[in-house]
Amino acid sequence: MKPRSSRNKTIQLSVEEKSYFGKKILKESSSYTERKIENQVLCGDSIKVLPQLPKEFIDLVVTDPPYNMTKIYAGEKFSKTNAEEYELWLRSWIEPLIPLLKPNASLYVCTEWQCSSIVEKVLRDCFYVRNRITWEREKGRGAQHNWKNAAEDIWFCTVSNDYYFNADAVRLKRKVIAPYRHVNGDPKDWADEGDEKFRLTAPSNLWTDISVPFWSMPENTEHPTQKPEKLIAKLILASSKEGDFVFDPFLGSGTTAVTAKKLSRRFAGIEREKDYALLALKRLQTAEKQPEIQGFKDGCFWERNTRPL
Repeated sequence: MKPRSSRNKTIQLSVEEKSYFGKKILKESSSYTERKIENQVLCGDSIKVLPQLPKEFIDLVVTDPPYNMTKIYAGEKFSKTNAEEYELWLRSWIEPLIPLLKPNASLYVCTEWQCSSIVEKVLRDCFYVRNRITWEREKGRGAQHNWKNAAEDIWFCTVSNDYYFNADAVRLKRKVIAPYRHVNGDPKDWADEGDEKFRLTAPSNLWTDISVPFWSMPENTEHPTQKPEKLIAKLILASSKEGDFVFDPFLGSGTTAVTAKKLSRRFAGIEREKDYALLALKRLQTAEKQPEIQGFKDGCFWERNTRPL
């Protein structure tokens, strides 16, 4: 690996690590059991693997599939297509996923504005669409003749009307600008914590507290579309319990699996690109000694650029 700044915490793989973790990847097979895939990273093509997986074992799906834009993933090119072809591609993995879900399972599917309507259409055909989360992706280049893209969507769906959701697990801790008090002097809907005053707010579908991983963050990898652990943690905590099975058919560098492990969920993920699957395994190993999730502490999420006391 090339020398780099001491502050650069981007996760990389040495030749030795590639060999070591390469032996731990779960390879494609003609059949799987829930026990066989539990807490595993499977290297393969989701469209081929999904029909081989056991029925009704998934409690929660959290996934970030390729968007309908040209992008290079570990040297492999995903090319932008027209709306009809992208819809067919979405159905090619979403429909085989349905039999794998428990009757009370939930799904979160990440997307961006150009293909969000196509994703919603397919999801509405297959599930109950509950909400659209929009989160501020503060990174991005400015544009001369258009508005800068600074937001992405996450579609929240359920298999049925019987599903788990825990709003208390995903409250946001915000600084209080105007700390009003009751007549008797007690804080009104906020907590006095010395020099800082905070309020726990109910979770909404507009998130402005997320930081995209960058080079000085220990969760950062070279994956071009890596999602933050904090983002995925909100979804997992809201829609699953400890011990539930969290699944990601497009695992990338492993954020869903790593976050699920840190939150005491079972997990499995499929990733086509071997280098990303290896990164996921390294991150899972690191999570055993570093279980923290940046921005999440003491059972609540802290707004961006706020440091827990």
